[in-house]
Amino acid sequence: MRSLVKPGILFLTPAMLVLGMFFFAPIFAAFMLSLTDFDIYALADSNNARWVGWENYHQLLTEPRFWRALTNTFYFVGIGGPLTVILSLSTALLVSSRLTRFKSVWRTIFFAPVVTTLVAVAIVWRYLYHTRYGTLNYALAWFGIGPIDWLGDSHWAMFAIILLAVWKNFGYNMVIFVAGLQSIPDELFDAARIDGANAWHTLVNIKLPLLAPTFFFVGVTTMIGYFQLFAEPYVMTQGGPLFSTYSVVMFMYEEGFRWWRVGFASAIAFVLFAIILAATAVQVRLQRGTRA
Repeated sequence: MRSLVKPGILFLTPAMLVLGMFFFAPIFAAFMLSLTDFDIYALADSNNARWVGWENYHQLLTEPRFWRALTNTFYFVGIGGPLTVILSLSTALLVSSRLTRFKSVWRTIFFAPVVTTLVAVAIVWRYLYHTRYGTLNYALAWFGIGPIDWLGDSHWAMFAIILLAVWKNFGYNMVIFVAGLQSIPDELFDAARIDGANAWHTLVNIKLPLLAPTFFFVGVTTMIGYFQLFAEPYVMTQGGPLFSTYSVVMFMYEEGFRWWRVGFASAIAFVLFAIILAATAVQVRLQRGTRA
C-alpha cells in the first residue's frame, strides 16, 4: 500500500500546482484585496493601498444599493430558477416521449438559444418587448390587454429579464434531463405497463424518483448561475429602471471596473460567494433529508 502512495503523490503534484497557481492563489489574493482600500491610485503605486480590515464588509452591509441588488437577485433566482427547471423537465419529457418524431431536430431547436450570442438575443427580445410594435404586446391585444412597457416599467422589467433568461438557458438543463431519462432502464416502464400504470403513474412513481440526482445537479448549477446575474440586465436595461433589475454582480462590476474600488468590489465578491455557498449547503441538506 505504501508503495502506491509515493507514485500517487507524484501524479497529483502537477495538477495541484496548477490549481494552486491559477485557482487558490487568485482567491487568496482577492480576499487580501478585500481587506484593503485598493483603488485606481493603488494600481499606479501599490503603496497607496491601505489596510482597512473588515471596513469594506461593514460598509457593504450598510449600503442601500447592495440590499436592493441582493433583493433583486434573490427574486430572479427564486422565480427564474424553478421556471427554468420546470420548463427543462417538460421539454425533456416531450423530446423523450415515444410518440415524438424527429427527436434530434427538436433537441437542436430547444438547445439553440444556449449557444446563441446574448447580444443578438437581446436585440431580438427588445423588439419582442417593444411597447408599440412588440410581438408580445400584439399578442396581448388579442385578449383585450393594453400594451405593457416591459423594459421601462419597474414592476415588469425584472420579470421580462426572467423570461429572457429562462428561454436562453433551459435548453442546457433539458439535455441533462434527457440524459437522466435515458439512464432509466426500459424494463421498469415495461413492468409498469404490465401492471396497468398510465403515463401519470409512470411519471410520478418511476421517472421523477429516479431523476432525483439529476434534479439535485440541475437545481444547484442553475441556482449558482442565476446568482451571478449580470449579462441579461446589463445588455437589456443597464440595471434600470429605478434599479429594478440591478444585481449584486452588476454592483460589483460598477465598483470594480467603473469606479475602480477594487478592494470594495472584492468584498462584494466574497459576500456573494458566502451566499451561494450557504444556499448550496441548504440544497445539499434538503437532498440528504429526502434520501433519508
